Amino acid sequence: MQTSVDTATVDSRWYPAQPPESPSPSPWAKAKDSLDRRVRAMHALWLEAMHTMDALAVNTCERPGVLPIAFSLHHQVRLEDGCLFLLGAEPPLWGEWHERCRVAVDDIGKDTTVAQMERQQIGNYDAFCAYAREVYARTERWLGQLEPDRLGDVLFDGAYPQFIANAFIHRVVRDETVLLVDALECWVYQHGLRHMGEVEHARALVGLGGLTS
Repeated sequence: MQTSVDTATVDSRWYPAQPPESPSPSPWAKAKDSLDRRVRAMHALWLEAMHTMDALAVNTCERPGVLPIAFSLHHQVRLEDGCLFLLGAEPPLWGEWHERCRVAVDDIGKDTTVAQMERQQIGNYDAFCAYAREVYARTERWLGQLEPDRLGDVLFDGAYPQFIANAFIHRVVRDETVLLVDALECWVYQHGLRHMGEVEHARALVGLGGLTS
């Protein structure tokens, strides 16, 4: 299956090829089709952003208290890599990429301070971009193979995990019951777009333009 990594390029103006519509009769089929397409589009934005930045722009800390693009980029990809494993995919890819990417702060940044994470730097930007492409392609392949009815699966055996109590997903779930569709929407799609907004703002601070109108 072709992914956004294969098809969202300069030549396609960073538009990803979308999968054919599923013939599944499941009532979840249209929701899954929409999620597949939105995730591919979100990944395409990140691919374009990475291609149009260099290591200097990514690692620039504009002033104390302002996070560098390196933080948003590292945080987004690492969280997507990890959450897919939590939802049933293979183990995270980061272990095999850690030494090659040479990040200054090997922490996803969920429970750290701005002062800690403004020190984030990506030592090997080309390697990190390659890692991100692998993560995005894996997510799209895993989603592509997911049966639509699985979106309604209840996660965590119906228990409410405390680690999400302060996260955006807490505002989305009903009766503290987390469905697979909630987790994918919040931890992959919404999270990716939220941090893309940070990147677009930070790009302006280092003299780069936005990505969408």
